[in-house]
Amino acid sequence: MTETIRYEVDGDGIALLTIDLPNASMNVFNAQLIEDLETCVDKVLADDAVKGAVITSGKDAFLAGADLNMLGSQDANQTPEQAFEGAFRLNKILRRMETGDKDRKILMKEGTKPFAAAVNGLALGGGFELVLACHYRVISDTPKMQLGFPEVMVGLLPGAGGTQRLPRLTGIQAAAQAITTGKPYNGQIAMGLGIVQEMAPTDQVVEKAKAWVKKSPSALAPWDKKGFKYPGGAGAMNPASVQTFVGANAMAQKQTQHNYPAVEAILSCLYEGGIVDFDTAIRIESKYFMKLLSGPVAPNMIRSLFINKQAVEKGSLRPQGFERKQVKRLGMLGAGLMGAGVAYVSAKAGMEVVLLDREMAAAEKGKDYSRNLVKKGMERGKVTQEKGDALLERIIPTDNYDDLKDCDLIIEAVFEAEDIKKDVTEKTEAVIGKDVVFASNTSTLPITGLAKNFTRPHQFIGIHFFSPVDKMPLVEIIMGEKTDDETLALALDYVSQIKKTPIVVNDSRGFYTSRCFGTYVTEGYAMVKEGVNPALIENAGKMAGMPVGPLAVGDEVALDLSYKVGMATKKALGDAYVESPADGFVEKMVVELERFGRKNGKGNYVYPEDGGRKYLWPGLQEHFPLADEQPSLAEVQSRMMVRQAIECARCFEEGVLRDTASGDIGAIFGWGFAPFTGGPFSYMDTMGIHEFVMEADRLAQKYGPRFTPPQLLRDMAANGETFYTKGDSRGKIPAKAA
Repeated sequence: MTETIRYEVDGDGIALLTIDLPNASMNVFNAQLIEDLETCVDKVLADDAVKGAVITSGKDAFLAGADLNMLGSQDANQTPEQAFEGAFRLNKILRRMETGDKDRKILMKEGTKPFAAAVNGLALGGGFELVLACHYRVISDTPKMQLGFPEVMVGLLPGAGGTQRLPRLTGIQAAAQAITTGKPYNGQIAMGLGIVQEMAPTDQVVEKAKAWVKKSPSALAPWDKKGFKYPGGAGAMNPASVQTFVGANAMAQKQTQHNYPAVEAILSCLYEGGIVDFDTAIRIESKYFMKLLSGPVAPNMIRSLFINKQAVEKGSLRPQGFERKQVKRLGMLGAGLMGAGVAYVSAKAGMEVVLLDREMAAAEKGKDYSRNLVKKGMERGKVTQEKGDALLERIIPTDNYDDLKDCDLIIEAVFEAEDIKKDVTEKTEAVIGKDVVFASNTSTLPITGLAKNFTRPHQFIGIHFFSPVDKMPLVEIIMGEKTDDETLALALDYVSQIKKTPIVVNDSRGFYTSRCFGTYVTEGYAMVKEGVNPALIENAGKMAGMPVGPLAVGDEVALDLSYKVGMATKKALGDAYVESPADGFVEKMVVELERFGRKNGKGNYVYPEDGGRKYLWPGLQEHFPLADEQPSLAEVQSRMMVRQAIECARCFEEGVLRDTASGDIGAIFGWGFAPFTGGPFSYMDTMGIHEFVMEADRLAQKYGPRFTPPQLLRDMAANGETFYTKGDSRGKIPAKAA
């Protein structure tokens, strides 16, 4: 028996290989499993007493792909040849399993020992590749079954034959769609496409797979048979496939804006692999895989979107020494959009939620948000009547503060006005227990200031959600000057309960996400004011990798809210307030033109009353005339991206951020900073700190001091430093936090 695979041979001479990684909740391809799989495959092939093999899992899922921690820590001292052979190793093992290492002529004549997959749960990435390399595939009929290739989500492609086996089973067009989007198949679709041969109850998949092996003296993959043709005869050189590649490439680049090289590499694998023999094709695939792994996009995405995200979700930010707690009864102050959303996700996690507003009608309206989501879930078959009813029963609308007395945690999400927040805080503290934590969902007001309204500031913290709460994964936890670690631990425990991704930051006006996100929007406003074509601004933002342009985002946030926040900030800072080039734009749009954004149907965009597609307001060019000379696309993109990164660096220098990993996670999941970059700190590292400082200085000289890089970046550039080093996932920690 190996460390990760149990090897058992039954009385019929069928070997059962059960993958079961010790001390792990999920099977993944790590170095040990690859080693053990090779040992077991060789053992099956070498033992004349073994007729064939069945591969299954000892866990609820089959195999969830490669351990990205392994991929994210490649040996920098390897030669390219060594790196390629390392990447190609699993491909070789699967091919040996598939062919028995036989010469092609002998293989076509004799076949090889049959291998069957007994797939008892999801098989993704390398797990799906292992399934496809088996000659026969039986899957569980569980509705949770997933078979797919999510590698594109972290900037990679399937690197163990996935880009070659799947199109030879489903056809090129269907495979291209699946691999470039990363969307998995369910069991029924996999059966319909001929990816798997049989579906059975979970407790029978091994039995069914063994039955096939028992009656199969030998086996041969379809692509190893003489005269093999792609489904429908549409190989890579078929005229129909040429049209597929032309269309797929155009659609893919429209979606990715040429920022995700994995998509192009996948299409190249499908095309090039389709005009050569299978063994050459899988070497081509490994070549593209290594090219992606050695470039900047995949390593940055792996680090931020997987390694670091998974670490914070598992509690890497949680202070040591405090017993984990569960929030059983939550007090939610404010039943508006944010409060209603928090109530829903909390009730969904099993908590009782006291949803309080000034009037009962407002509280009931807040509960309607959950009623509507539950109704949609039931209509789509995702929520049962029983579960939906139970969720709604846990939400208790009220206008009576006395109902908060048994709550374990209070979250406030009332209007962004200090006097209103002071009022609800004091009324709440009068009725809750003396050790109950009070949290504010404010997005801009400093936590330390709000904590003055609470007699226990050490138990006051910021828990900042993003709208819509039920869809947005990030929660920004803000430490006030007096917030203690026990309070932080409880806040993180709560975020873990509702299955969100937390970052922890220190207090400042706008904290981290609101402060830095705002620069993207205001830079767009500044450019409109200068006479830059609004369409150029919007398209440049999307082409730089942002989800939407800054003017569209500004409408969603609401121009009048930006104006009110700006006025409040100006009042609070007094002489220290620094005028923004965008201030005049916002004031004119709100005060003079009464264009508030989507909320009143008119902002930077026009929102047709008939529900038609929105479009840029032509009046922008009337009130802010276009300049005779327009900047280049690259110039507009640089202004947007550098401006955001500069503010992120300032947050780091000031100690608002506690580490750069949280900065990257918060930027991507909080406001959609171009995911392919890995986040603003990865973006600066990839550009090179010295080069970034030079570009920032150029922009500062041309457009103003908001682009001036902080001293931290100048020092890093002078010392040849980066925010991340090889094998370091957390990144730099500010001196004051170290």
